[in-house]
Amino acid sequence: MIFVTGASGLVGSHLIQSLLSKGKKVRALYRQSVPVFAGSEHCEWIQGDILDPTGINDALAGVDYVYHCAAIVSFAPGAAAKMLQSNVEGTANVVNACLEQKIKKLIFVSSVAALGRIRETEAIDESMHWTPATSNSVYGQSKYLAELEVWRAMEEGLPMAIVNPVIILGAGDWNNGSSGIFKSAFNEFPWYTGGMSGFVDVLDVVDAMQILMESNVVGQRYILSAENLHYRNIFNVIAKAFDKRLPYKKVTPFLAGIVWRLEAIKGMITGKAPLLTKETAATAQAIVRFNNQNFLNAFPSFQYRNIDATIIRVAKELKVIHQLP
Repeated sequence: MIFVTGASGLVGSHLIQSLLSKGKKVRALYRQSVPVFAGSEHCEWIQGDILDPTGINDALAGVDYVYHCAAIVSFAPGAAAKMLQSNVEGTANVVNACLEQKIKKLIFVSSVAALGRIRETEAIDESMHWTPATSNSVYGQSKYLAELEVWRAMEEGLPMAIVNPVIILGAGDWNNGSSGIFKSAFNEFPWYTGGMSGFVDVLDVVDAMQILMESNVVGQRYILSAENLHYRNIFNVIAKAFDKRLPYKKVTPFLAGIVWRLEAIKGMITGKAPLLTKETAATAQAIVRFNNQNFLNAFPSFQYRNIDATIIRVAKELKVIHQLP
């Protein structure tokens, strides 16, 4: 029996679909309503919350393997306290339940944000860690602290491995998460930045997680990244996939600074989350490269999907999901 948290998220939902397609027995956690996707009716659904330690412990009874995908991803200042509680305390509850139920192995979905993303002079690898000087986000801090809980559980006897994905491309709720860049391109958002980051297909992430789970590897973390690309290149390919106008206005650091400050004021007046924050403005301008060799060296037969092909596939899937022309 395999247990999955974060079933309604981009990674969790695709992971469950992949596991079920292979005939695996899957039990998954949901908070309010059962997620609906291809094959979801074959999953055993448990209503609960990772912030409920007793409930999580009960949900893991009879489980052999756990994928912990649940997390809050936000860069809005007002969400910091809730995000830290869910990502850190929630992860502590999950690993404690894994120890109590003697789970055979845990795969934890972290993020490259836990490594400290603002390092423009060198490629980021698995030897690096979050520090206040190398990260501009509370989200990065929350994932770093969550990783510490997983490492602590390993010292207490829990076999585990961690994946640190870069920006994940996949078809999901484009009102939240990384799928939002597809919505921006579809709506012909005119702005682009000079920043660079790593990108990876959600299908590669779930494949890599399963390879790790089925391997003898424990006590390791791996960056999952297919390519380091400029944001403008990504936006252009997405816009072309939707047959939309390419972004044509460059956001300078000065202009970004003005916009995030205006958005902060607007948010205070309206109570709505700002479209751009100081954190996201800095991230969008940064030139960040990721070294993906460790996972490829550990599993030489693994090959990442081409990002352009990924974008074309995801755009088609989003057209179906959101009933787009």
